[in-house]
Amino acid sequence: MRVNLIICFLFLFSSASCSHRLTKDDVLSKLNLANNYWQEHHKPTAWAFWDVAAYHTGNMELYKLTQNESYRAYSEAWAEHNEWTGAKSEDKANWKYSYGEKDDYVLFGDWQICFQTYIDLYNLDPKPYKIARAKEVMEYQMSTANNDYWWWADGLYMVMPVMTKMYKLTDNDQYLEKMYAYLSYADSIMFDEEEALYYRDAKYVYPKHKSANGKKDFWARGDGWVFAGLAKVLQDLPKDNPHYDYYVRRYKDMAEAIARSQQKEGYWTRSMLDPQHAPGPEASGTAFFTYGFLWGINNGFLPGEKYGKTAELGWKFLSETALQDDGRIGYVQPIGEKAIPGQIVDANSTAGFGVGAFLLAGVEMYRYLDR
Repeated sequence: MRVNLIICFLFLFSSASCSHRLTKDDVLSKLNLANNYWQEHHKPTAWAFWDVAAYHTGNMELYKLTQNESYRAYSEAWAEHNEWTGAKSEDKANWKYSYGEKDDYVLFGDWQICFQTYIDLYNLDPKPYKIARAKEVMEYQMSTANNDYWWWADGLYMVMPVMTKMYKLTDNDQYLEKMYAYLSYADSIMFDEEEALYYRDAKYVYPKHKSANGKKDFWARGDGWVFAGLAKVLQDLPKDNPHYDYYVRRYKDMAEAIARSQQKEGYWTRSMLDPQHAPGPEASGTAFFTYGFLWGINNGFLPGEKYGKTAELGWKFLSETALQDDGRIGYVQPIGEKAIPGQIVDANSTAGFGVGAFLLAGVEMYRYLDR
């Protein structure tokens, strides 16, 4: 008994792992606390734009874990409120994909992320109307000659998983062919080969744009969108796809780059390579990164001995600092596209997309402990 206590004491303070201090019940209770708080304070009758839709990607993942019917019903009510559509214009000749919040921006990815949840709900109860608009929009988009639809990093999370999910439903190879073409364009304008990270968009490419201290400025939530999006793609992408190795390599290269910039407290700063540009913790980028690491470990893409501590420290910050006693997720940078010096991000800073990212990370932490 004495020997066992000594071993446990040494293990507690080793750098190898802190996962034995966590339990699945603890993780699940925190997930339910955060999700119930959000749903109690926000009605499902909200628009289908990215900021709300990103929350639902996390809610649906928690539903898969818990089978809590109220979680599924919440997303179903949201989908019904939005008539299972994103942007609603029927005038295809005027559909746009630059930034836009109006109904004619049908081809803008921030209006397409909602299709991820509609597809998930369809898979639970297959009724054609649930995916009719997704099929109409995506197949029209793929019929065009344009490949420059994903001109900002966030778009890779918003739409890549839509295309792999739709492929699984339809067996239409064009979804995967176009996904690779669109990603290739995105890579050509905002991927930094040296750092293996994405600039938020072409405006921020170094040296045209620099951080406050003259460094390359990689926005944590932007790279979080991409890293999490790649994890979601690899869940559904067939291993015999001709570009499968490309996605795996990009995912693994990003994992190595992201792990290097984690702060000792477990979080990532908003400007990943210049912590002093906008110092302090940020939960949404941290949550997407933590999700990406945990999913990779759980599914054999990333070695636990290399990235386990990174993932555990990320969850420690999320569950002990970002999560407040009442269930609110704090330290979420407000809607934006960059790290902003002087912007206050604190325990009161919350948003649905940050909650969704927290839920994604926590579900994978539960599965990690289940291993």
